[in-house]
Amino acid sequence: MAPEITIYTDGACSGNPGRGGYGVVLMSGPHRKEKSEGYRLTTNNRMELLAAIVALESLKYPGSVVRLYTDSQYLVNAVNKGWLFDWEKKGFSKKKNPDLWIRFLKSYRRHNVTLVWVKGHNDNKENERCDQLAVAASKKQVLLEDNGYQDDIPEYSID
Repeated sequence: MAPEITIYTDGACSGNPGRGGYGVVLMSGPHRKEKSEGYRLTTNNRMELLAAIVALESLKYPGSVVRLYTDSQYLVNAVNKGWLFDWEKKGFSKKKNPDLWIRFLKSYRRHNVTLVWVKGHNDNKENERCDQLAVAASKKQVLLEDNGYQDDIPEYSID
């Protein structure tokens, strides 16, 4: 039988765009794991999405039953209201973050995932922990490059 897993995720950004990070808490039975990472230049929505992606990609067993809690209405509404699947059918035309949405769908479809919105900064212990992880990651001395975000920045030339 596939394991049942509870996941909490959060993204943070100082400036939008700016320094960002994500935080993840994964729980299954007696097991608990925390993950986080920081990026030099990104957006809050990208960090919210990346948190969910990293969490789902870290699951060992396909078909896991997952309850993923996030304070990102962007993520929850895109999935639960079906917008994401419409965007996919249209090739993500004129949508932001297609690189992450495509990656999210791949990991999302490997499992039985239910997305649950939680109000941020509302004394939810695990959501608060994810926020702490995300903020701390965004303040690290060495930050990764969010190449997908860089690809979204239009290039200008002076002729």
